[in-house]
Amino acid sequence: MTEETPAVADCSRAEARRTQILDAAENCVREYGFHRASISKISRASGMGAGHIYHYFANKEAIVAAIVARELERVLTLTAEVQAADNMLEALALRTGSGVLGNLDSQAAGLKLEIVAEASRNPAIAAIVHAADSRRSAGLEETLKVLRQAHGLANDAATITAIAEVIAAMFEGLMVRAIRNPAVDRVLIARKFQQLIRAIVLG
Repeated sequence: MTEETPAVADCSRAEARRTQILDAAENCVREYGFHRASISKISRASGMGAGHIYHYFANKEAIVAAIVARELERVLTLTAEVQAADNMLEALALRTGSGVLGNLDSQAAGLKLEIVAEASRNPAIAAIVHAADSRRSAGLEETLKVLRQAHGLANDAATITAIAEVIAAMFEGLMVRAIRNPAVDRVLIARKFQQLIRAIVLG
């Protein structure tokens, strides 16, 4: 068994601290809203000094960028799994179910909606959100293009973009419903979404 080198150990510690800060920041944004989630509050929640936080993140916008990047990485991983599957349509439907459950979680939804709301008035946050959405859309559109081509369906750019936008609107609408009606039957909604995804993709 080899010992971890100092460089690797330092990298692991740095990543752990970044995660600690991001987890605390997410909790603060959910609890206080974007503007009241100050660095001092994030500092207390993370158990780290404000100076230590600034060592890893230049400002609150940089923290938000990292939160958005973390979610984007999760989505892109799911996209890669769908594209690598033997049956891409069923793989997409399967991951749709887990995506629905995630978006209907009121805590997760509250965080995402806070960031989107801030993007409507803060150009720096808007740029972060728009860039992440472009990468997410590109992955989904690539998947849709391959799927529809395999089934002999139109896969021109306009058609693919329209389908991708409809799917995005459906998923993002779930976040609002999670806040408005937290008692919704998540499992039943997930099943219905899976049926809709199959119909929309092949429609």
